[in-house]
Amino acid sequence: MSWGVTLAIVGTFLFALKSIFIKLAFAAGADATLLLTLRMLMALPFYAAVFATLMRRRYKSLPNSVASDQAPKSGLPIPIMVRALSLGFLGYYLASYLDLSGLQYISAQLERLTLFTYPAMVAALAWMFLGETLNRRILAAIGLSYAGVWLMYGQESQFTTDGNTAWGVFLVFAAALSYSFYVLFAKPVMQQIGSREFTSLAMIGSTAFALTHFFWFRSASDLFAVQPVVYAYGLILAFVCTVIPSFMINEAILTIGATRTTVIGSVGPVLTMLLAILILHEPSSWQHFAGMGIAIVGVSLVAKK
Repeated sequence: MSWGVTLAIVGTFLFALKSIFIKLAFAAGADATLLLTLRMLMALPFYAAVFATLMRRRYKSLPNSVASDQAPKSGLPIPIMVRALSLGFLGYYLASYLDLSGLQYISAQLERLTLFTYPAMVAALAWMFLGETLNRRILAAIGLSYAGVWLMYGQESQFTTDGNTAWGVFLVFAAALSYSFYVLFAKPVMQQIGSREFTSLAMIGSTAFALTHFFWFRSASDLFAVQPVVYAYGLILAFVCTVIPSFMINEAILTIGATRTTVIGSVGPVLTMLLAILILHEPSSWQHFAGMGIAIVGVSLVAKK
C-alpha cells in the first residue's frame, strides 16, 4: 500500500469521527456556537505555528533583492492573503456552523451523507459560474447523490417525532453549499500560494469569524460554564478530526491525485454510519444503507469527471 493511499484512508477515518464526537458533545450540554468556538480556538495555535514556519521558509528562499525591497516579509502578496483569510468565512466558519446546527436535529448518518454531496454541488456551480460543461455523467451523479439523500431522509423522518428533520437537512444542505462555494473560489488562491499556506490562513480567518459570532451573542463566562468532558470533545474535534486529517488529505491529493483521494474518501459516510450505529446507537434500516450506496455511486461519478 502506497504512503498516499494510507494517508487518504487514515484521514478519511478521522474525518468520519467528527459527527460522532459532535453528537457526544451535544449530549454533554454543548451547543453549536460554543462547540464551534472551542474547536476553532484549540486548533488556532497549531495552524498559526504552521503558517509562521512556512512563511519563514518562504522568505528565506527569496532572493535578497526581493526580500529586502518587497513587503510583506511573508513573501505573499497582501491581497492574496486577505482573500485566503476571507474564504475561511465560507469554508470553515459558515459551513461548520450550519453543519453543527443541523446535527442538532438529524442523525450523524443523514448529516454525513447530506454534507458528502458537495462535489455534485461544486460541479453544478462550476457550470453556472465558470462555464464548465455538464455532461450526462455529471447530471447522473447529481441525480443519484440527491436521490440517496432523499431516500435516507424519508426513512429517518419516520424515526423522529419532533418534525425537525427537514430543518436539519436544510441546514446541512446549506453547509454543503457554503463549502462548495469555498472549494470553487479557493482553488485559484491555493494554486498561487500553496495548499498548506492557504489552509492555515483560511483556518485563522475562520477563527476570527467564529469568535466574533460567539462574543456578539454570548459572554466569555459561557466558555467555562460546561462540563469538563466538553473540552475534551472540543480538543478531539480540533486536532484529531480537523488539523491532522486536513493535512493528511492535502498530502494524499499531492501524492496520489484528487480523483483517487476522492474515491477513497467515499467510504467516509459508511464509516460514520457504522460508528453512529455502534457508538450512538442511532436507528438504521436497509433504506439508510441503500440511500448511502446510491449517493456514494453518484459522488464517485463526479470524481471521474
